Amino acid sequence: VMVWLRRCTHYLFIVVVAVNSTLLTINAGDYIFYTDWAWTSFTVFSISQTLMLAVGATYYLTFTGVPGTATYYGLIMTVYTWVAKGVWFALGYPYDFIVTPIWLPSAMLLDLAYWATKRNKHSLILFGGVLVGMSLPLFNMVNLITVADPLETAFKYPRPTLPPYMTPIEPQVGKFYNSPVALGAGAGAVLSVTFTALGCKLNTWTYRNGMA
Repeated sequence: VMVWLRRCTHYLFIVVVAVNSTLLTINAGDYIFYTDWAWTSFTVFSISQTLMLAVGATYYLTFTGVPGTATYYGLIMTVYTWVAKGVWFALGYPYDFIVTPIWLPSAMLLDLAYWATKRNKHSLILFGGVLVGMSLPLFNMVNLITVADPLETAFKYPRPTLPPYMTPIEPQVGKFYNSPVALGAGAGAVLSVTFTALGCKLNTWTYRNGMA
């Protein structure tokens, strides 16, 4: 009975992590909503997506012990987001504006790190965490570039995040230290290692490790 209870609780926790990670990043593809603050938003959301993917996918991966489950977790998040963005489309937002964040390639790299290092958790934390952190902002930028005429759409459907008196008049962009991909990948590569370790740690109280 106890093993059954722990197993059910564990799978419930997996679902909760997947749903909440999706909810926390549900607007993460809508950088062009933020007009003047688009690239700041891209950087912040890239980091948040990286961390949520790292902790959830690593937890799921180490719980099952089967390479491929991180990719499965990324697919779950993607499908949840497709559904949410479909609702936005139904509310009248243009199809070209719907951007679903790209999690799958980074999750696949996490699986690859786990498989290539023969299920070594320390290597998974170091290599997998860095790979996820560095790759996700890049994939999402490529994803964003495919949106048709984002600037026109952004001004047609504005979502201001600051009151008018705080909006920058002439935002300076284009310098390397303002690069959203560089900032997101740099911060993600460092922080996602910690969150990958957290994903492994969440798995240490399970019946699986206790019986091993």
